[in-house]
Amino acid sequence: MSKLTFTPKQIQFLKTNPYVKNVSEKSITYSDEFKRHFVSESLDSKTAKQLFFEAGFDLEMLGESRIKAFSKKWRKRYRDNGVLALKDTRQGHSGGVRKTELTPEQQIEKLQAKISLLEQENELLKKSEWSERRLEKNEKTSEIFAKIHKMKKDGSYTGTIVDACDVLEVSRSGYYNYLKSSDTRNARDEEDQAWRTKIEKAYSYRGYEKGSRSIVMYFKNILGITVNRKKVQRLMRKFNIFCPIRKANPYKRMAKATKEHRTVENQLERQFDQGIAHKVLLTDITYLPGADGFLGYLSTIKDGTTKEILAHYVSDNLKLDISLNTVDSLMSAHGATLHKDAFIHSDQGVHYTSPKFHKKLIENHLGQSMSRRGNCWDNAPQESFFGHLKDEMNYENCTNLEELRATVSDYIDYYNNERGQWNLKKLPPVHYREQFLSGIA
Repeated sequence: MSKLTFTPKQIQFLKTNPYVKNVSEKSITYSDEFKRHFVSESLDSKTAKQLFFEAGFDLEMLGESRIKAFSKKWRKRYRDNGVLALKDTRQGHSGGVRKTELTPEQQIEKLQAKISLLEQENELLKKSEWSERRLEKNEKTSEIFAKIHKMKKDGSYTGTIVDACDVLEVSRSGYYNYLKSSDTRNARDEEDQAWRTKIEKAYSYRGYEKGSRSIVMYFKNILGITVNRKKVQRLMRKFNIFCPIRKANPYKRMAKATKEHRTVENQLERQFDQGIAHKVLLTDITYLPGADGFLGYLSTIKDGTTKEILAHYVSDNLKLDISLNTVDSLMSAHGATLHKDAFIHSDQGVHYTSPKFHKKLIENHLGQSMSRRGNCWDNAPQESFFGHLKDEMNYENCTNLEELRATVSDYIDYYNNERGQWNLKKLPPVHYREQFLSGIA
C-alpha cells in the first residue's frame, strides 16, 4: 500500500466521490459498485489509471502504488472467486441477529439486489471468457502465446493481456517478445518447410524408409550436403515423420549358451572387425514370406570389417544348395581379393555342419568358424543386416522367385553402394572399402 497519507482537506474531497464509502488518513474504502465497474471495464482493455480518472479521482492524490495495489487485489479476487468476492463482507455483520421479520417490500428489495448482483457476475463472465479457455498444463508456452494473440486479433477475447497471461500462467514480457519475433519465426518456418521437402524425399529414397541417421548420410553421400542430425530429428518431430522401428529379435532374449561347439571351434569370439578387409566373412540364412503363400529364403555372406554384402543367393527352398551356391557366388565375385587367412563364420545350422559345406570351404581354401549353440550374438552383424533388410525392403508383395530375386538384388545394391552407415564414417560399405584399401579409412 502507498505510504502517502491524506490531509483533512483531501479526506473531505474524497468523501464527495460517490464511489467512496469511507476514507481515513491512511486508507480508503471503495464501494462494491465501483469495484465491479472497475473489473468489468478493465476486461475491455482499459487501464487502471484511466478507470480511476473517469470515476473522478485525483490520480496524484491517490498515488500510483495505491492504484496498482487495489487493481491487482480486485482482479485477483474476481479471477479466484467471481464477482461475489468483490463484495465488502464487513457490512451487515456488525450487529446482532435480526429479531424482526422482513416486510414483503424488504424481501422483494433483497431479491432484486441479489438478481442484480448475479446479472453483473454473468456479464463479467461473458467478457472474460477465460473460465472456459484454460489451456492444458502440458501445452507449449509458444502455443499459449499464439492462442492469446489469435483471440485478441479476432475479438473473441476483449480482456487485458495482463489478465490473460496471469490466468494462463505465462510471462507477459514473454508474450510481447513472441510478437516481436514473429518475422524471425515466420522465416524459420519457411526454411523448415523447404527442409521438410528434402527430408521427405530422403526418407522414401528408392522406396526404403529411413531414420535420422540414414537421412543425414543420404544428404552427405547422395547430395553432398552436410546437415546436423539434431536438426533432422527436430524437423522429423515437427512434421510427424516417423522412422521405422525394428522389431525386437526374440532370439536375443535367449540365455547365452556356454556349451562349446561339437564340430568347429568359434575362431571369431565376436571380433567381427579385425581391421582386415575380406578376412572375416559372416554368413546366415533368413526367410522372406511373400504374397499368396509364397515363401523365399535368402543366404548372404557379409564382410565383418567393411560391412559389405559380398555374395547372396535367393531360393524358394532350404536345400543345402542355398549355402553352397552362396559360396560359389563369393568366389566368383571376390575370390581373387580374399585374404589368405579368410574364414566363414556361421551358426550351427544343418547347412553349415554338413560335410559337403565343409568340403566346399576346403576346396576354396577358406577356414570355418561357428557360433555357440543358440547364441545369436556370436553372429550379430549378420543378424543386424537381416533386421534392416526386413524393415526397409518391400518383399511382402513378391509372388514368385523371380520377383523376390529382383527385389533382393535391388536392395543389396542400394545397401552396398548408397546406404550410409554411421560407424563407417557415414559412408556406404563399398565407398568405405575403397577408402579402407587405399589407406584413408
